[in-house]
Amino acid sequence: MNSLRLSQIATIVRPLRCFISGLAIYLLVATADSWVCAQGVDRVFLNGKVVTVDAEFSIVQAVAVAGNRIVAVGSNEAIRRLANPATDVVDLDGAMMLPGLIDSHVHATNAASYEFDHVVPDVATIGDVLKYIGDRAQALPEGEWVSVHQMFITRLAEQRFPTREELDQVSPRNPVVFQTGPDLAANSKALELSGIDDSYQLPSDSTGRIERDEQGRINGMIRGAASIIKSKVKLKSPTLLEKQELVKKLFHDYNSVGITSVSDRNTSQAGMELYQSLLEQDALNVRVFMYYGIDPNAEPAKIRQQIETAAVHPLHAYNNRLWLRGIKVFLDGGMLTGSAFMREPWGISQIYSIDDPDYRGTLKIAPERLYQIAEMALSHELQMTAHAVGDGAVHNLIDAYERVAETIDLAPARPCITHCNFMSADAISRMKNLGIVADLQPAWLYLDGVTLAKQFGLERLEYFQPYRSLFDAGVVVGGG
Repeated sequence: MNSLRLSQIATIVRPLRCFISGLAIYLLVATADSWVCAQGVDRVFLNGKVVTVDAEFSIVQAVAVAGNRIVAVGSNEAIRRLANPATDVVDLDGAMMLPGLIDSHVHATNAASYEFDHVVPDVATIGDVLKYIGDRAQALPEGEWVSVHQMFITRLAEQRFPTREELDQVSPRNPVVFQTGPDLAANSKALELSGIDDSYQLPSDSTGRIERDEQGRINGMIRGAASIIKSKVKLKSPTLLEKQELVKKLFHDYNSVGITSVSDRNTSQAGMELYQSLLEQDALNVRVFMYYGIDPNAEPAKIRQQIETAAVHPLHAYNNRLWLRGIKVFLDGGMLTGSAFMREPWGISQIYSIDDPDYRGTLKIAPERLYQIAEMALSHELQMTAHAVGDGAVHNLIDAYERVAETIDLAPARPCITHCNFMSADAISRMKNLGIVADLQPAWLYLDGVTLAKQFGLERLEYFQPYRSLFDAGVVVGGG
C-alpha cells in the first residue's frame, strides 16, 4: 500500500471495546491542498490513533474527510484548521482508526449460498460428523442422498474417514457419501445404488483404488475414483434475487469485522454478472477484485479466446469497486487431501492413505502449457495466478513467470501465486526479483498444523508458510 493511500473503508475501534459500532466510511487518502482550503471538509476525526499504514507505519492523531474521500491526515491542530462551522467533528477520545482490511482469497458467491439448503455445523470429531449425517437422514425422505463435503479429515480428532458400518448405523435407508478431495467413504445403500458389490473391479486404466477388508469385502473407502458413486443430491438452489441478498448479507458480515476489499479467486461468468448487478444497484459495499477461472487443459484456441475476452471486458478497465483483475488456473491438488504437488515425496501416510514411497502429489498442468497460459495472460495485462499448494507446483509456476519475464515486464501485472506453501529460500528470492506476490492462508497453520507436522515433520514444516522470510525479503504477501 502506497504512502497515505488507503482506498478502504475506515473502521473505528476502541481497544478492549467497540467505540462506534459499525462505523464505515468509504475513504481515499490524499494530502491537503488548496482545494481543501477552498472547499472545506465535511467531517473531521480528532484525538485518535490513526494507523496510516504508510511506509513508516505512521500513527497520527486526526483525519479530514470531504465527500467520500480522506483529504488529509495529521495532527489535531493541522486537521482542525481545515474544519468550518458546518463540519461534523468526531472526538475519537483515544480510539484507534484502522484502514479497511483486504481478504486476498474468497469465493464469496459460493460461500454466501453454502448453507442455503440447511445449516452445516462445525465438526471436530467423527461423532459430530455422524450426528450431522443422522440428522440429515431423518430430515430427508427415505432413499434421498446425504452428501457431505468440506469436512476435512485432517481437522477431525480421529484424523480418518467414517467407516461403512458407522454410516450404516446412522443412515440405514438413505445413501451417504462423505467426500474429501478425490477420496470418499460410502455407506451400503450408496454402494448398492451405484451397482458396486464385493465383486466390483475398477477399469484397468483407472488410477483409483477400492479398499477392502481382510476377507475381500468392500469397506466403503474409495480412493481417487469418486465418479463410480452415482449420487443424486437434491438441494434447494437460490434464485438470482436470493443470491443477491445472500451476497449482500455476507458482505455486511465482512464489513462488521473491518473487511472492505476481497479478491474472488475463481470467479465464474455468473459470479461476474451477480457482482455487476449489485454494483448497478449501488449495493456493492465491498470492493471486489475478480479472477476469472479458466480451464487450463482446454484447447489452446479456447484458452486464448477466454483470455482475450477477459482483457477487453468492460470490467477489466480499472474500477475501484469492481475490477476484473486477472485469471486463475489450478496447477496442483490440495494439502488437506494429500494431493499437492511436492518436490520431495509425501511419505507413507495412513491419514492420506499414501502407500507409494515415491508419491509426490498431482500436477494438473504440464510446464509448457503453464508457460503458454502465463505468457498469454500477462501479455494482455491481466494478473495471472494459479492454485499452487505444494512446493513443486510453486517452483513450476515461478519457472513459467521467469520465462515470461524474458520478453515482458512483469511489474505492471504483479503475477501471483495462490496458496504458495513450502517455499524454499531460492523461491522467495526469485519471487522478490520478479515482483511475484503471494496469496497465503494463515488459518491453515492453526487448523492443520498438527496433522501436517505429523505427516512432514517439524523440520520440513518450518517452511510451510515462512512469513518472516517473505517479509524480510520484501515479497508482497496477502492473507485470506
